[in-house]
Amino acid sequence: MGPNAHDFIPDDHIISKGHNMNILKKIAPAVVLVALVAAAPLSAQYGSSNDADIVQTAAEAGSFETLLAALEAAGLTEALKGDGPFTVFAPTDEAFAALPEGTVEGLLQDPEALAQVLTYHVVVGTYMASDVAGMEHAETLQGGHLSISASDYGVRINDASVVAADVEASNGVIHVIDTVLIPGN
Repeated sequence: MGPNAHDFIPDDHIISKGHNMNILKKIAPAVVLVALVAAAPLSAQYGSSNDADIVQTAAEAGSFETLLAALEAAGLTEALKGDGPFTVFAPTDEAFAALPEGTVEGLLQDPEALAQVLTYHVVVGTYMASDVAGMEHAETLQGGHLSISASDYGVRINDASVVAADVEASNGVIHVIDTVLIPGN
């Protein structure tokens, strides 16, 4: 059996397991917030302009060509240019490319199914990273619910990781994710 804490730390410096859990519960929200703030400089690469709407902000970023094409094909572009406010969990082009072969093409041929997938990425209201980190779920414009979990490693929306947070737009906010969210998965 290998060494344990008692081999290196005097007994009077070891805190009980229960006490450690209480400390973790108290500092966990701060750790998550620090992880999100650390990811915030990434939002600079995606462009953040309060003057541009969500669609314009995504277009300026250059990393959402597939998402923008899908929004157009589903007839949702004008809706996301509207007043909002919206929180969009926006998958990158790489996230769309990671889908099984033929998935994007199939969705583009079925505007109704495509609209269901895309509106599953949108929540009504503006929820900044600090808000999202404190949530367990969010109802989407599609009507489904996203599962939200925050840990020392960042924030996850269903199976997607938030890779950049708080990309602000005139009608809401974008949080960049690394996976396309599929309703019912």
